[in-house]
Amino acid sequence: MNKDYRAGFVSIVGKPNVGKSTLMNKLLGEKLSIISPKPQTTRQQIKGIISDEKRQIILMDTPGFVEARYTLHTKMLEYINNSLNDSDIVIFMTDAKKFPTDYDKQVCSNLQKLSVPKIALLNKIDLSNEVTVKQKLELLKEYDFEKILPISVLKTLDFSSFLEELTEMLPLSPPFYSTDEISDLPLRFFVQEIIREQIFLMYDEEIPYASTVVVEQYHDLSNKVVIAANIWLEKKSQKPIVIGKNGSKIKKLRITAEKEIHKIVEKRVKLDLWIKIKPNWRKKPNALKEFGYR
Repeated sequence: MNKDYRAGFVSIVGKPNVGKSTLMNKLLGEKLSIISPKPQTTRQQIKGIISDEKRQIILMDTPGFVEARYTLHTKMLEYINNSLNDSDIVIFMTDAKKFPTDYDKQVCSNLQKLSVPKIALLNKIDLSNEVTVKQKLELLKEYDFEKILPISVLKTLDFSSFLEELTEMLPLSPPFYSTDEISDLPLRFFVQEIIREQIFLMYDEEIPYASTVVVEQYHDLSNKVVIAANIWLEKKSQKPIVIGKNGSKIKKLRITAEKEIHKIVEKRVKLDLWIKIKPNWRKKPNALKEFGYR
């Protein structure tokens, strides 16, 4: 092992919808974190691993900070705090147009208490004018970040220099994971996330937030992958909305999810979806544990 090898954990934190999951996917060159225009899409800590001959960067995409209205939200905040406690570097992301919200100020103040290196990314600068960007960069200087970078994550094609900057901040250490892994989570977790992403993209109002997905069966055969998954909802009245007229909505959900799953398994995918009801599951610790929110 290279004596100058560096390895460590990098948390990405910030408000919902500022681009955390997009950044992680771009840095990895793989789609691990699900993305939708709705807040609270990411509910759990997702690790993505970048390894080469000189470094291992373990990226941790966290849920956006939310007010804890449900037990699920409390669990999401727990994931964030655990990530920060485990971090060697923290990346704070914010929106160039909207910074500083009260939320941003609170997060930045909390981050000042951490003794690890911190980077601020002022994202979506392509949607703001130059004067506004300069003003926001000045405001960020108040919070003692080691680096403050203006960026458009969506439009940036080459992140190699940013990865070099992260590497320089990491401690000297052997790798924590096998260098051929890109995540510490099993494939069925990502299948669940893909189905959930399509729910967020296809349905409005309460349905995405009141639903979760559990893969019950995953059979990897020689020529195809056969999957059975339950979509859990909170109310019986939500079931016909998910199914749609003559089953049209759930059919579309199944087909789009199969296409996305195919991209990661590189085989034909047969997906069966079943809808089940567990009233108020977001408020019940036992239900959260059952659905994988440990």
